[in-house]
Amino acid sequence: MSRITKIDRHKRRITHVRKNVSGTEEQPRLAVFRSIRHIYAQVIDDDSGRTIAAASTLSADVRTELKGKNKTEAAELVGAKIAELAKSKGVERVVFDRHGYLYHGRVKAVAEGARKGGLIF
Repeated sequence: MSRITKIDRHKRRITHVRKNVSGTEEQPRLAVFRSIRHIYAQVIDDDSGRTIAAASTLSADVRTELKGKNKTEAAELVGAKIAELAKSKGVERVVFDRHGYLYHGRVKAVAEGARKGGLIF
């Protein structure tokens, strides 16, 4: 009998979310990925399979503003930056893909930063 690990449960959540969340040209998907140290956000058009905008805590323009900030504050900066980049490409509305993570902490901070930056979802 095989055990279902924590990683297997996370992959299952990702699959369930992706069945229902898909980005189009008019309303692309805002996908969030978090690692232990960094957070990444992309605006993706799933119909054409291309990334419209991307930002992370490793981006040069975000990295300069991170001094003295904790990970949650850094995630909010990433959300604001992805909103700025998306709006410059003509994207106003997005679908939020939390990638199987709980809507809490850094994932929530990215969403709030993107909303403050002007994205609607």
